[in-house]
Amino acid sequence: MLLLSLSSWWRSRTLERECLATGYCVRVVGGGAESCVWDCVSRALHGGKEQEEKEGWTVEESLIAVGTYYALCIAGAAEQRGKRAVELGGGSLTREQVKSHYRTYAAFFEKPKQIETPGNVPKLVDTFYNLVTDIYEWGWGQSFHFSPAVPGKSHRDETRLHEEMVADLLQLKPEQRVVDVGCGVGGPMRAIAAHSQSHVTGITINDYQVARARSHNKKAGLDHLCEVVCGNFMHMPFEDNSFDGAYSIEATCHAPVLQDVYAEVFRVLKPGHLYVTYEWVTTPKFSADNPEHVEIIHGIEHGDALPGLRSYKEVGEIAKAAGFEVLEDRDLALAPAHPWWKRLKMGRLAYYRNHVVIALLSFLGIAPQGVVDVHEMLFKTALHLTRGGETGIFSPMHLLVCRKP
Repeated sequence: MLLLSLSSWWRSRTLERECLATGYCVRVVGGGAESCVWDCVSRALHGGKEQEEKEGWTVEESLIAVGTYYALCIAGAAEQRGKRAVELGGGSLTREQVKSHYRTYAAFFEKPKQIETPGNVPKLVDTFYNLVTDIYEWGWGQSFHFSPAVPGKSHRDETRLHEEMVADLLQLKPEQRVVDVGCGVGGPMRAIAAHSQSHVTGITINDYQVARARSHNKKAGLDHLCEVVCGNFMHMPFEDNSFDGAYSIEATCHAPVLQDVYAEVFRVLKPGHLYVTYEWVTTPKFSADNPEHVEIIHGIEHGDALPGLRSYKEVGEIAKAAGFEVLEDRDLALAPAHPWWKRLKMGRLAYYRNHVVIALLSFLGIAPQGVVDVHEMLFKTALHLTRGGETGIFSPMHLLVCRKP
């Protein structure tokens, strides 16, 4: 009876509107977009017939409906309310393109010589972020990076502290101009702008992320301090010597030639000013002769659109070759820092739950075909990242603090 009552309450709270995604009649629950689930579940339960053709619901149907509502609209809500499960899509791709673009992406790693070709990498990275941006926002938040675990702090606070550290290392002051090299949907940008009151300009290769970042900036009331442009950080559309600071947070790992992006940062940075970067690297514990190590690193590269991870020894030397003075060169993941991969392990149950949610959405026709494949890839990547952290062979937060002479 409770389930039937909840079912009746849910239906009584609905309003009719047109669903652009399916063309079906959609009922809006409290104004939320997730309510299109109701119509799709109804059709699935009743063999495609309109709900109105059937008088009432059975207990089994009510159980399925309420369980679906809970999974998708309560348990399946985004951690930071950036995206909801029923809004998952393929970025700038149409619904019909998601599956084929995933296959194209996967094929890059089946042909190693293709991924080694620098000209192929920007398109690969753009495709990757079309495929994963919605899932990242839904399951992780608006900051697409890791942070050291901090006892007594939430994941959100750990992330904010890791980002604010960048602003402090750059010694940013109000009204200064700083560039975020590979800004994603702008989570770090907003934290750094709010913390320092500096003007942050982000650049991302993905136009869908540009739109998402601008929307988030406006909602946060920070659009007067934050702007985003679409472009390749290997060829940034900025004047020489135009920024008072620069940073990249787990972004330049996508560069096919790291020295080229460092050289671009060097070009746009004013003399005497600083560049801070968190780099993805293999650590001194990594051995190319260890098959398990190789498998872990390849899994990370495949699942994160990386042309090849660099060694911790390389990144500082590459920065020097680009013209920088390297002031700090150290791994923030080392003790006494707490494990950055803790969040991945604690989220294992959430990954399984989310995969069920996405599979159901795909079955109901709400999520595009191919999203299940993308989420499965990201789940496997999380396992590789966790093993990389546990074995100590990989770090996503090797710090460089560089100064342009």
